[in-house]
Order: sequence, then structure tokens, then C-alpha cells
Amino acid sequence: MAKSGAAQTRNGAITLVRHGEPALSRRVRLTAAGYRDWWGRYTLAGLLEGQIPPPQLIKWAEEAGFVYSSTLQRSIETARAVCKGKPFESLDLFVEAPLPPPDFPTFLTFSPKYWGGISRFWWWAFNHHAGEETRKDAEARATEAARFLHEKAQTGEDVLLLAHGYFNWMISLELGKLGYSQTCEQGFKYWGCRRYERRA
Repeated sequence: MAKSGAAQTRNGAITLVRHGEPALSRRVRLTAAGYRDWWGRYTLAGLLEGQIPPPQLIKWAEEAGFVYSSTLQRSIETARAVCKGKPFESLDLFVEAPLPPPDFPTFLTFSPKYWGGISRFWWWAFNHHAGEETRKDAEARATEAARFLHEKAQTGEDVLLLAHGYFNWMISLELGKLGYSQTCEQGFKYWGCRRYERRA
């Protein structure tokens, strides 16, 4: 529920959070085809058991008027862990940008971490999307997502998004265009936050 009176003269803060550590191991070496299969399983995977969300995230969840996750399992489980029973909404708008690997020869094998970097570069620089979402389409979605979050923050309530590292970063670029300044930056680590504030 939106705040009333003087509180409506300020924008709420927007916090973008990367999910916790997924259960699927990265300690393997894979071909391009193997990474494509691994990424498919990663997309469906939940979180590694035993993780404890940072206390600051729990505090921000308590204070937020709006809490969202993507519809992917690792994002939903992250939101559940942080929200401690508080309701949140899951939307396809916030799912991660795709990571289809380039068709490298089968003698080249890398860990999922390196495949992720290679695939992201090919997707970003060469528009290698293998029939999935293109960079242009993802950028349009990031613009839509930023505007959606901005509209919620204009009520004066804080907004918390528990989603994905790279797409959160794409949203952050759009929030900058909307006049938001970054007040917290924790990069792409699991549970990492980017927090933004804007004068009304």
C-alpha cells in the first residue's frame, strides 16, 4: 500500500539482488553442447541447501512495499528465503537474459563459469542468440522492467527485486537513465545487491 502525505514526495529505493548459490555444481568441464544442456538444467535448478541470506537483505525485504522475483526457481527460492513468509510476486519480466554458447569444436572444453563469459560475449557483441531472446529484445525488456520498478517506487515505497545478475545489471543501466543514483554496489556475487535512489 502506498504511503500518504509527506512520504509521497520522495521516491522509494529500488534494490536489485542476485539469487543465492544454485544447487547445480560448476566443477565440471563441458563442450558447447554440454554447456547448453548444463544451462538448461541450471535454469530449472533451485538453491544449494544451507544458505543464510545476508541480514541486510532481510531488513530491506521487511521495509519494502513491493517485492518481486523472476519465475525461475532459483529466484523464487531466494525470495522465499529473504522474505520469511512475506508475500512477493513472480514475473517473467525479470528472468535472466539467455546464454546460448557459440558452436565451438568439441575438443574445446571449459567450466560453466568460462562458458558463461564466452556465451555472454557472443550474445552481446555478435547477437548470437540461437533462436532465443536477442540482445535488442532483452534491452527492450530491461527498459520495461526499469519503468515498472520506477512506477512502484514513485508511490514512496521501497522496491526489492530478487532475480539474476546480468539482467539486473541491464535494468540498472536503465534506472540510471531515469535519474537514479547507485548507493550500494556488490557486483555479480550470489546474494549481491545493487541499490538505487532518486529524488522525486
